[in-house]
Amino acid sequence: MKKLLLAFGAVHALIALLFTAGALFLIVISARIGWDAATGELGLAAAQQAIEAIGILAAAVVALQIAETIIEEEVVRDADISAPTRVRRFLSRFFVVVVVALAIEGLVATFHAVHDDLQGLVYVAALVASVGVLLAAWGVFVHLNRSAEELEPEAMEKAQSEDHKVQA
Repeated sequence: MKKLLLAFGAVHALIALLFTAGALFLIVISARIGWDAATGELGLAAAQQAIEAIGILAAAVVALQIAETIIEEEVVRDADISAPTRVRRFLSRFFVVVVVALAIEGLVATFHAVHDDLQGLVYVAALVASVGVLLAAWGVFVHLNRSAEELEPEAMEKAQSEDHKVQA
């Protein structure tokens, strides 16, 4: 059984490495788009390129945060995600990044739609509304999960005691 768990840790590490590689590739693409915007003729097209570069950077941050979460939770801590405290902490780390990235993408899409395709504003509105729904659902989840945590205070203590593994 220990070999199987070690194999799962190795697979998680590989997945985190692939997320990191994807994030680095997105950073390079964003830098290239930003450079093209800065060295070209300044104007609306350059602004749209810069905003698009920011959107791609937001996707890179999501990929890096997912990689970091996988490494910290699945490899370093080797945590059991079944406890309410673990679930809340894991999902909160993930949701904060996703909500921020989607909000930035909504901003990028808004600028793009306003200047290029007004019909795209319907999709932008749906994206921004979905960010609001995700944020509200996350808040409800955290609120409801707190009640479950109060039933298992030892799980919170255990989760906090493992934090030193990733702070070193």
